[in-house]
Amino acid sequence: VQLQASGGGLVQPGGSLRLSCAASRTIFGITTEGWYRQAPGKQRELVAIVTVGGSLSYADSVKGRFTISRDNAKNTVYLQMNSLKPEDTAVYYCNKRGGDWGRPFDYWGQGTLVTVSS
Repeated sequence: VQLQASGGGLVQPGGSLRLSCAASRTIFGITTEGWYRQAPGKQRELVAIVTVGGSLSYADSVKGRFTISRDNAKNTVYLQMNSLKPEDTAVYYCNKRGGDWGRPFDYWGQGTLVTVSS
């Protein structure tokens, strides 16, 4: 399975971007789908996650500004990012975790760079 992340780019403070993460095929047994980010010199951190049951969770730093969603028919998870700040600059990675027939999986996208700067 390959996850293809896209939608990153350069945006001014206060602007918006929508990231997409498409899987190469339908994945069965997903328990969580999420977005993480890693800024230069920092550890990777969780940004937003959605569970198989539809529960949503966000990092405090993005609450009220970012929204995670998914389209199961397209095997795609999205991250709508509004009111972007320079501190949101990072490489954003999508992730899908779960288990299929008792075998756990942990798939990662290649990362897409988001730069927030004037």
